[in-house]
Amino acid sequence: MNCFGKIGFLLAALGSSIGLGHIWRFPYMAGTNGGGAFVLLYLFLALSIGIAMLVGEMLLGNKGRANAFKSYENLAPPHRKRWRYAGLTLIGGPIILSFYAIVLGWVFYYLFFVSFNLPTDIESSTAIFNDLYTQGFILQSLGLLFVMGLSGWVISRGVKRGIERLNLILTPLLFLIFFGLLLYAMSMESFSKAVAFMLSFNTEELKKALNLNVFVDSLGQVFFSLSLGVGIIITYAASSQETQNLFKSALWIVLSGVVIAIMAGLMIFTFVYEYNGEVGAGAGLIFITLPVMLSHLGILGNIIACLFLIAFSFAGITSAISLLEPAVMYVCENAKYSRAKATWSIVGAVFVLGMVIIGSISTPLSSYLTFGAKSLMDVVEFLSANIIMTLGGLLAVIFMGWVVPKAQLQSFSAGFFTPIMFHIWYFLMRYVAPLITIVILLAVCVQFFTGKDIASFIFEAIRYEKSH
Repeated sequence: MNCFGKIGFLLAALGSSIGLGHIWRFPYMAGTNGGGAFVLLYLFLALSIGIAMLVGEMLLGNKGRANAFKSYENLAPPHRKRWRYAGLTLIGGPIILSFYAIVLGWVFYYLFFVSFNLPTDIESSTAIFNDLYTQGFILQSLGLLFVMGLSGWVISRGVKRGIERLNLILTPLLFLIFFGLLLYAMSMESFSKAVAFMLSFNTEELKKALNLNVFVDSLGQVFFSLSLGVGIIITYAASSQETQNLFKSALWIVLSGVVIAIMAGLMIFTFVYEYNGEVGAGAGLIFITLPVMLSHLGILGNIIACLFLIAFSFAGITSAISLLEPAVMYVCENAKYSRAKATWSIVGAVFVLGMVIIGSISTPLSSYLTFGAKSLMDVVEFLSANIIMTLGGLLAVIFMGWVVPKAQLQSFSAGFFTPIMFHIWYFLMRYVAPLITIVILLAVCVQFFTGKDIASFIFEAIRYEKSH
């Protein structure tokens, strides 16, 4: 098997992790969840449950030595080979990519067309984004074509010449650009306000902000940002060296992702505070609020916007190729396709689905592709990023905690876990991780189908029971 080098595996897994989840989703989730409380919970959960689940999926791939489907089969006891079907959750990767590539196309649009002519007020910034979203069929189609073409070209070149080489270049550049932007933000008066918002752990404020909704959002962010549940980590680990220290790799991936997320948050909120923006602007923080804030800096704002979007696009591309690789490896090994044939077949299917999604939001067909109040993009995003991803993570932790014999797991992890570390990890995989994954699954289902957060839903259910 064509394997990663030790550093190559680490950078590839890190590249899959650092994408829209850390740079786009983390800042706006922090902004809408009280800042410090969300960050504190995220740090705690990422450094405990996140690392435990990463090690679990890495072990599954590293010892299974095959695609996600076959890795489950290779590690399952003789009488439990049906667990191989858990590996089919890898289909979530291409489905996620069908809308992820559209969003990444927006990033490239903003890089090439908006960063040089930044809007100066929220109204015009909102109009730019809305025009792209609801009327930009051709622009979004070209963005999708560019992202899928680039991703397919990298994947078709293989593990060493494609995935590893790209990550060896882009991931260090991403950190370099973000570090430079953070240094500039540190020179601004509002940097201290951003630090206070993101990293203030005042006891009284934490008590107000730490509630069930913040807890669920923090769990969801850990899950989303670490690429769990869709075979990415399993597939990459199958191409890692068998002597890879998986615990150190997981630690580096989580810590590096945390660093990038906090750097992005500090930089973005510095500009927001500097020019009296709204920290709770939600998902529009990057595409609507930030461009207006940067416009106040003149030509320097254009440069900062350009550098930020370049870093953003780097992170997005490395994540996009990771969403393709599990399905490509599966088709190569099971259908005996060449890597090029498998890659371009899947790229073609993802492109077609992406075009249908674009048609559902920016053409007259949108009225026929709306389900209740949800667009097709909303439905596809929910099914893949929430149901398939979360279900895949749940199956992985149940498999590693309850199906693979404990003695076998202890043998697998002897090279990097002490006996005490193993027992802590095993307890997390067997009991804690399944419980929190079920909580996430219930929370996202309640949110999607009722439009209410899980805390409100539970409160109303209890009140209803009491009244009847």
